[in-house]
Amino acid sequence: MQKLRIYWGLDMFYTEGDWVTKTFWNGLFVAFFLMPCGINLPSPFFIASMIFGLAIVLRDRKKFVFEPALLLFPLYFILMCLGLIYTQNLHVGLDLVQRSLSLFLFPIIFMFVKEDASAVRRLFDFLLAGLLVSFCVNFGVATLELVTYVSGNTSGVGVFSIFDLVIKEWDRFYLGSALSKSVNPNYVSIYILLVLSYYLKNKLISRERLAIVTLLFIYIFLLASIAAYLILALMSILLIIDKTDREKKYTGFLIFLLGVIVFLNNPRASGFRTLVKEYHQTDDQKVILLGKAKVLSWHTSIELIKEAPILGYGTGDANAALFKKYNELGYSFNSENEYNAHNQFFQTYLQIGIIGVAILMGIFALLALRLKSSRHEFSVFLILFISILVESMLVRFNGIVFFSIVVPLLLKERSILGGRVIRNTEKVISLKTKR
Repeated sequence: MQKLRIYWGLDMFYTEGDWVTKTFWNGLFVAFFLMPCGINLPSPFFIASMIFGLAIVLRDRKKFVFEPALLLFPLYFILMCLGLIYTQNLHVGLDLVQRSLSLFLFPIIFMFVKEDASAVRRLFDFLLAGLLVSFCVNFGVATLELVTYVSGNTSGVGVFSIFDLVIKEWDRFYLGSALSKSVNPNYVSIYILLVLSYYLKNKLISRERLAIVTLLFIYIFLLASIAAYLILALMSILLIIDKTDREKKYTGFLIFLLGVIVFLNNPRASGFRTLVKEYHQTDDQKVILLGKAKVLSWHTSIELIKEAPILGYGTGDANAALFKKYNELGYSFNSENEYNAHNQFFQTYLQIGIIGVAILMGIFALLALRLKSSRHEFSVFLILFISILVESMLVRFNGIVFFSIVVPLLLKERSILGGRVIRNTEKVISLKTKR
């Protein structure tokens, strides 16, 4: 009988090949580990991987494997460069182009680097390890802040009064950005969903695996991302439908309903429900305070697109156009907080026009075709697609690099997701098999 256990050690790192290849992969491993822990922490390791990846390209020019789908990423980057021609805020555009260089480099690098299932699987292993560390650190800090707050407001009162204060105020310390201060909760939620896409596919046959899944569900509940809740619900429905055993399907459906009840009782989700009910009976400021700022960003983006439907406003002028339009429409909260479009298709349209959107849509159309072979694989597509519908992922360095690594690897003919990574059942975080 086989027993699975989680093993942490140096064998998680890449040890095959020469030192250049090792540095390339291990740089990516460390960067993926640090992504949930801080915005700037992984940047040096991503940059190092790009440098050593270019060294591999120059060294192994004859090992080039042509992947047409991957050329869409460099084409997108080139279009961003052309968008500088009609950009007024040139320094903003140049800064964005510099941050987006990985969109050009990593897809090309992956046409020269021969990745194996083990190496790519370990990217997700390190991401999971980073999520576990992130949860422990964030939860510990939030607990310390709550204890400090309670001790400063309950001097000389009884135990029941302290307990009542904790019940009333816990969401101020443990939900959303209050919990995940260093990284946007929506991004952390995306990372969790990608990791969960592995565990929800396979049986929870070990205590370690069950404990990890439970902790990830707690983490995503506390991050309180409505978009993540929606994606998780869709993933769960797909997995339930995929079950052939009727009894397991009924059990899965019951667990799903219980999960829906729990997640909808998150205080942030309750506020969103209130927003939906009161949307047509409230003024803009109340709508914003209830969390409708994204909808106002989308409305503003659509109005701007109508005014510049072909070329957009230039690589560096999209946000400036948004801020100006916010003021015209009276969306002062969005303007004061300098909100971007909160939708990558809108953001791209504003930056480089209809051709850029067509390229981005082409990338996701190809991704949908590549991952349509099973409901499980398609759930991974949903994670990425819905994420860019609610976030402008390609404006922040970490979002850009994550997109430029994961999506090209999924698009390759030798797909690292379909048969060898997410569906791989041999190891998770260097899971060791013992008889």
